[in-house]
Amino acid sequence: MDILFCTSEAYPLIKTGGLADVSGSLPKALHDMGNDIRLVLPAYPEAVAKTERLVPVANLSLEGASAPVEILAGRFPGSRMKVYLVNAPEYFSRSGNPYVQEDGSDWPDNAERFALFARAIVALALDRLGMNWKPELVHCNDWQTGLVPPLLAQHSNRPATLFTIHNLAYQGLFPAETFHTLALPASLWSIDGVEFHGQLSFMKSGIAGADWITTVSPTYAEEIRTSTYGYGLEGLLQYRADHLTGILNGMDCEIWDPATDPWIKRNYDARTLQHKAPNKSALQRQLGLPAKPGQLLFAHIGRLVEQKGVDLILDILDELFLYPVQLVLLGSGDSELEALLSAAATRYPEQLAIHIGYDEQLAHRIKAGADCFLMPSRYEPCGLNQMYSLRYGTVPVVHRTGGLADSVNDLNEKTATDYTATGFSFAQDSSEELLDACTRAIDYFRTSRVDWWKLVITGMRENFCWSESAGQYLDLYIHTCNLVRAGMLETGESEYLAL
Repeated sequence: MDILFCTSEAYPLIKTGGLADVSGSLPKALHDMGNDIRLVLPAYPEAVAKTERLVPVANLSLEGASAPVEILAGRFPGSRMKVYLVNAPEYFSRSGNPYVQEDGSDWPDNAERFALFARAIVALALDRLGMNWKPELVHCNDWQTGLVPPLLAQHSNRPATLFTIHNLAYQGLFPAETFHTLALPASLWSIDGVEFHGQLSFMKSGIAGADWITTVSPTYAEEIRTSTYGYGLEGLLQYRADHLTGILNGMDCEIWDPATDPWIKRNYDARTLQHKAPNKSALQRQLGLPAKPGQLLFAHIGRLVEQKGVDLILDILDELFLYPVQLVLLGSGDSELEALLSAAATRYPEQLAIHIGYDEQLAHRIKAGADCFLMPSRYEPCGLNQMYSLRYGTVPVVHRTGGLADSVNDLNEKTATDYTATGFSFAQDSSEELLDACTRAIDYFRTSRVDWWKLVITGMRENFCWSESAGQYLDLYIHTCNLVRAGMLETGESEYLAL
């Protein structure tokens, strides 16, 4: 197939979170399957520097741009996959985070920036650049590309559109007057379009306008149709349920492989697990903890925000550290949580190590060196850290939600007997249940190392590589294109408010 994959970030070009990991690895997997899939994202300075063989190929006059918008074409690092960068310096030539300023506040012109990005995508999708290439399907991702489906729907003989929700909590909401500032088609301002309780919603735009919708795990596809996780869009998602599919994210098994990882102390696999031990002692030394191989080493990597359950980790530290355990934590986010964690590290210098910020190499070393990985997220659309941890023989402890529920099998009497357990999970997002799951892990670690290694090996043998999930996407692409060609899809959702 010919596919245009649209995203606001893709690793290793630029990354702020899991969207970048998916956008860097799913297209690559589809490309390796023989599809002509091309990636398009804004020309951030970091992306320009890392894209290979980059050359200008076209200029566009677009609404919202004071100067012609340049389209650059190059190759994805380490691949023959083509990358397009939308070069509008007034909007994208900014260092640092692509969405927020140094003080953590949103760029005030985010609506204008990503509306321009959407218009450039539409031009690419309709082959207005004269490159004699037109995709059969345009795959959009999260709110930053949410305007693309309804804008494409304004044209006949258009490609099919698929919109993936990676995290419904981030919706791209802007004041109503922004709609007029962006000079969008007047017909889009309705309950069948981009209007959401008197505001402009880029996320709703993508959900309402796309021919098909996906989420990043089957459980999350069910959760977002409830008031708890729907953020006001549950009615629309219920209405569009027949065109909503949950596909569990895969992982890049070339980058995340303990047998070949160049950033860890000693490579290993399920047959050479004894070589995991040097990674543990090296990690302890690097982060200033006593090298005690007999102590269970917990780890956590992620944004330091309430969604990720970091406050739950803080709540249990005093009781957790009554046991012979250590914890390493890598991340940044809420300044108050950062301060509380740093203060806790001062109180427990031999049990807690905190690294504020993000370090890709350290993330790999933590996966290889830790015994258990904590993911107490209040909600988690998919999550990748638990998959990386399983592959590295680091047993996950997770809240049973979203993709965590779909990828981690809790250790209980049955799963321990038939060797299907891969970790520890808990039902309620409370500090009490998190502590209980942690103590279950500690007890299992201390009681029988043989059983512990069986648990580790079972997890390492799980296959979360992209081949399976990419195949599901390809099947869905074909199905969506066939439906669009047959004219079978409904495009409005005015009935959803009655649900």
